[in-house]
Amino acid sequence: MRRRSVGSGRLAAGWLAAAAVLTAADQGGRAQYVGGTAAGLKANTEGRIVTTDERLFVFRTTRGDVTIPYGKINLLEYGQQASRRYALGVIVSPVLLLSKKRKHYLTVGYRDGQDRQQAMVFRVDKNDIRAVLAALEARTGLRVEYQDEEARKAGRGGG
Repeated sequence: MRRRSVGSGRLAAGWLAAAAVLTAADQGGRAQYVGGTAAGLKANTEGRIVTTDERLFVFRTTRGDVTIPYGKINLLEYGQQASRRYALGVIVSPVLLLSKKRKHYLTVGYRDGQDRQQAMVFRVDKNDIRAVLAALEARTGLRVEYQDEEARKAGRGGG
């Protein structure tokens, strides 16, 4: 029986994943701000999460950029429902809770300039979520917290 090497296949898959992360990071992940405590940012604002800046998390919209220094971010949470734990001041439409379609939510918790806890909840495009999560873990040094095992599989590429 001939033994097949799986190491080279894994290496190739790793390179492809890294290339996908870099390509997606250049353009940014498509996202919609669902809600949170960000002053001046309206719910349902469309934009892109850009992680190419070495110092700042950027949510780029047609009306301008919202930025947070990576060092101020203290929570990254991913799930397929809007976070109950950290969605400070978020009012989520009941329609979102009844939807059968899988949605990908990212909660970014951070301390503002007055050292108050803040949170922003984004719905991220399904094709961009893995790259955004990987880039944010690399930039912040934090591990993404997953709401449940199903979210862990989806966020890591297992489901």
